[in-house]
Amino acid sequence: MRRISSAIWMLAVPVACGGGAGSSGGATPEGGTEAGHHAGMDGGKYAQHDAGNPLPPAICHAGGTQWSAGKQAFVDSTSKYGLDTSGALGVRLSAVDFDGDGWPDLVVRLGGNGADDFSAGGIRQTWLLRNTHDHHFEDVTVKSGIRQTRTGTDPNVGRPGEVFAFGDVDNNGTLDVFTGLTMDPTAPGTETSELLLNNGDGTFSLGPATNPFRLQPPNYDAVAGAAFVDFDRDGLLDLWVVENTVNGYPQEDHLYKGDGKGNFTDVTVAQGLRTDSWTTASFAQLNTAVCNSNGWSAVACDLNNDGNPELLAGSYGRAPNLLWQSRGPAGKFVFDNESIASGYAFDGNQDWHDNESADCWCTLNPTDTGCAGVPPPMYSIFPCVTDADAFRWDNATDQQTYRLGGNSAAAECVDIDNDGNLDLLTGEIAHWDVGGSSDKAELMLNTGSADVKLTRPGNATTGLTRTYPSYDWNEGLMTASVFDFDNDRWPDVYYGNSDYPYNHGLLYHQDSPGHFEAVPMSLGIAHNRSHGSAVADFDRDGDLDIVVGHSFARCGPYAGDDSPCYPTQQVRFFENVVGDHGNYVQLTLTGGPKTNRAAIGARVRVKAGSVTQTQEVGGGHGHYGAQDDLTLHFALGDACDAEVTIRWPDAALTMQTFKVVSGYRFTVTQGEDPKAVLH
Repeated sequence: MRRISSAIWMLAVPVACGGGAGSSGGATPEGGTEAGHHAGMDGGKYAQHDAGNPLPPAICHAGGTQWSAGKQAFVDSTSKYGLDTSGALGVRLSAVDFDGDGWPDLVVRLGGNGADDFSAGGIRQTWLLRNTHDHHFEDVTVKSGIRQTRTGTDPNVGRPGEVFAFGDVDNNGTLDVFTGLTMDPTAPGTETSELLLNNGDGTFSLGPATNPFRLQPPNYDAVAGAAFVDFDRDGLLDLWVVENTVNGYPQEDHLYKGDGKGNFTDVTVAQGLRTDSWTTASFAQLNTAVCNSNGWSAVACDLNNDGNPELLAGSYGRAPNLLWQSRGPAGKFVFDNESIASGYAFDGNQDWHDNESADCWCTLNPTDTGCAGVPPPMYSIFPCVTDADAFRWDNATDQQTYRLGGNSAAAECVDIDNDGNLDLLTGEIAHWDVGGSSDKAELMLNTGSADVKLTRPGNATTGLTRTYPSYDWNEGLMTASVFDFDNDRWPDVYYGNSDYPYNHGLLYHQDSPGHFEAVPMSLGIAHNRSHGSAVADFDRDGDLDIVVGHSFARCGPYAGDDSPCYPTQQVRFFENVVGDHGNYVQLTLTGGPKTNRAAIGARVRVKAGSVTQTQEVGGGHGHYGAQDDLTLHFALGDACDAEVTIRWPDAALTMQTFKVVSGYRFTVTQGEDPKAVLH
């Protein structure tokens, strides 16, 4: 494991690697002489640069690193990091530096909307774990106030709500948090979705009570995803909230505009995001994706490279996913529904004739609409004696387009093939008996056109295939992470395959542009029923680690199940060991006076050798709330230096370009030179 001194940076013998800007070909961290330093804003140290040497010497390793068959990629370091005794259980995970010390912290939540009981022996729902910089996490949930209630009197009872999204709402340099919940109309409580403002001392205070996302009966919240985004590029963070169902009916998603002080206004209708209710909609409306999403995830990112973020909502229940394309400044940041035109709503397979339940229904009711010529069920695992045996089919509705999509969860927005366009990696639940019409989790490639267009090359083409022991399978790919685990400059994929027998986490290495190979569990991430993941360089050794959650849904004795549930829902820490000697650069961005300070929405391109990578700073995403460290990690492969270009998310889309060298984390304040931070 490689670490730079907290007090100095070292000059050392150059290695055979491309020369870094301001260096003599790179350096290793061993040996050398002391250089000047001074304290950094994030608790590290800044390298003291001489006037004639604007950058410190590169810390570079000849050839870089790359995973190949037989190499160990990750080791289970749960005990090393104390997570086995932390009590942290969950499936909703976020990696954010909430206390601003430069070390990513961990936020763990169980699913559901139970309230925390912090009393001795009480049932916990939430853990805010502060990174103590020494391979350990400290539970600061209670003293941080992140679960404080608005009306409760019992200090041991915390506020419910499983969806978290972090962003600097008031531009004071600390991350605030939106917490969203699902309200129960049959037993309405006093607590609601909330904004909590970071006090800058490790604690939070409740935001304004008048915020419109604090819904009150007869209006009910069912938050399934949230993302901070500056949709109008005014330097103030806004909030995109995706809703699930209330009383069985999908609710309208909402866009809330922020004023930079913690106050928000609902601008959903004003910005063109109105959708129709399912209660009165015709088949024509439902089939063309103009109705409310059956929300299961949220994400915001710029898919057509115009500087304006698109807003996406993944939908459960085979309902259409929604994609809203921004029409930018001239269009006054009004959004158009491009769900179907973009290809995101659902895939092109609308043939339901291999659905076992549909085949059963038509066998029993051969004169019903669409049943002529439909074959009988292929398998006898389910009986077909009464209409009730066709349990996944409603012949009156299920032939409609709006019922032939997927059970869509997380959508990861990332430039997977390094062509400069952000692609989507989708997550889906799928069942063997439903057949090909049910969308499968897959990679969607972005064509880069002015009007967003996504293509689906298919898992057979990309190598993101999954195998199961028989035709009787269920797949729960609801969560995912995309990150370059071996520092070779090409993003890799981790799918959290959850809930069902034979399901375990799936790690894929990108072995050629747009193509992946599976990493065996024994060499990668050995975790059954994996649900939820968060990625960061938690130990700041220059490679990305991952923490994963565990689902308890559908645990039980299943014959032949090779992925049984564990005794508890303890989260597990998988430490990266393949990227330890890789070349990398990390960038922590701070927006200027006309940019949101967390730089959410900033587009960063890093050219290292012949490869240019593109990333955006995200404000939360995923299935019921996920977030990765806002510090961006770029692998450099065999290169020792790189050119960085940042497109800041301000009104002018200000551009900034500079050189960096391998082996450092750089803090970048808009308009200023980058500063190399020592550990």
